[in-house]
Amino acid sequence: MESLAVDLNTMTRTPLHDAHVAAMREVGTVLQMKPGDILQQMGDPITSFHYVLSGEVEAIDPRTGGRYGKATLQPTQFFGEISFLSGGRAMLGARVVQDAEILCVPRKAMLDLMSRIPELSDIVITVFAGRRRRMLETNEANLTLIGAEESKAIRQIAQFASRNRIPFRELSLSDHKAEALANTCSIDANKPAVIFGQDEVIPDPTPIKIARRLGLDLDIEEGHVFDVLIVGGGPAGVAAAVYAGAEGLTALVVEDLAIGGQAGTSSRIENYMGFPTGISGGDLVWRGEVQAMKFGTRFAVPRRVAGLTRLDNGTFCATLDDGEKVNARAVIVATGVQYRRLPLDRLENLEGVGVYYAATEIEARFCRDSEVIVVGGGNSAGQAAMFLSRHATHVHVLVRGKSLADSMSDYLLSRLEKDERITIHYGTQIKTLHGADHLEKVTLETPDDDRDISARAAFIMVGAAPNTDWLAGLVDLDAKGFVITGANGASSYETSHPGIFAVGDVRAGSVKRVASSVGEGSVVISRVWEFVNTPVTP
Repeated sequence: MESLAVDLNTMTRTPLHDAHVAAMREVGTVLQMKPGDILQQMGDPITSFHYVLSGEVEAIDPRTGGRYGKATLQPTQFFGEISFLSGGRAMLGARVVQDAEILCVPRKAMLDLMSRIPELSDIVITVFAGRRRRMLETNEANLTLIGAEESKAIRQIAQFASRNRIPFRELSLSDHKAEALANTCSIDANKPAVIFGQDEVIPDPTPIKIARRLGLDLDIEEGHVFDVLIVGGGPAGVAAAVYAGAEGLTALVVEDLAIGGQAGTSSRIENYMGFPTGISGGDLVWRGEVQAMKFGTRFAVPRRVAGLTRLDNGTFCATLDDGEKVNARAVIVATGVQYRRLPLDRLENLEGVGVYYAATEIEARFCRDSEVIVVGGGNSAGQAAMFLSRHATHVHVLVRGKSLADSMSDYLLSRLEKDERITIHYGTQIKTLHGADHLEKVTLETPDDDRDISARAAFIMVGAAPNTDWLAGLVDLDAKGFVITGANGASSYETSHPGIFAVGDVRAGSVKRVASSVGEGSVVISRVWEFVNTPVTP
């Protein structure tokens, strides 16, 4: 999914073959359209694939209502971007410039064609992914966030959008563009805000409201039964999603924060096979998400499974945190782990405004010209320290033990020790957090004495608490809450409850590595397929 060209025209230099167009004509409809006609309204559900047979079409800039980019779509080109695969809402609108013939193919029919014609799928997905990449890189988005420097809520939305590959632009309250936009929307120019398009203000904004506006939370048809429900969107869950779709299983992935899980926050993974120069965890898992959507797997974000029951007919019913229910014949638990919250006074008040559990570009911006703290001794902490050293004046890595040899990869530890902007403090932990509205200083407890560090950010990456509260009483868990699998001769990923499987970091005894999680997620599908296709005994 490399970055493609800089406008809509050059991003579709590889035209669809005549045979592809003929196949689309069999299931589509040709529309005759006039200049000024709207082909797709920004923010509306994407229900069709639009291919230009004749004439000219332009994308609509969501911020101005004028033309987006420098070029238009000509015959043999098509409109759309990656939201088409998931059935989300349109990031851009489209408008006819000259008399045009547009071949419109219903979304489900187009996805079916793409599943049957790999070459067609490759062309469409490459173009769509390139367009999303361009929007991310240029900040030309329909979502504007104002005042992240002042608002914890706006920061949370920025983090959510960034981790879920949602294009957005940020404006500070002092930016004249923010003032002009506030005047257009008739809102207070001195207060943070979230604006969709040119003038749609999102009241009391939250990540779930943004997801619903963009169609990411996914409406579930009442009574629909999936072959498999995958709970968790980290490497294991996404790998399972890819293989489930490839094997013809109808699958739904439910993720409560961002596709990618903890791995998605890693700035650089260097020991994953096939990427000798490294790849960010977010990029790696996003490629998998697109691949899974290509095979028909659906994703719902941010949605949390609050409970799971087995119905009398043998299917499972998952109750989501908003009360909605999802039915499936099998369940894969891939919820991974979360970093433990340290027992520190005022920790909760400073979360999101100085205390963080992920180190991405969003958090790094608030660390410039400041010292930062990283707590933890695993690879995630080491990767975070290396990344943050490019932004902060100095990075202090706090380790409770006397060594990192058993918890961190040798190549990573060696780099930390050689970096002059990183100091590893052994036998050290945070004693006190200081600051009113944001973190200002941290008191460290060391083997010798206490010391203060003026730090605007502390990254907590210690401990591994499994996300299994919703499973208690349904499957066997070990003393730490990890899911026990493979007991009594069952397959390595089968839990104590038939039809429920567990993969990745949440599984007791698993190897906490991205590659192993991907492997488990792919291998488990053969057993899931067997379970789903075995007749139920009355």
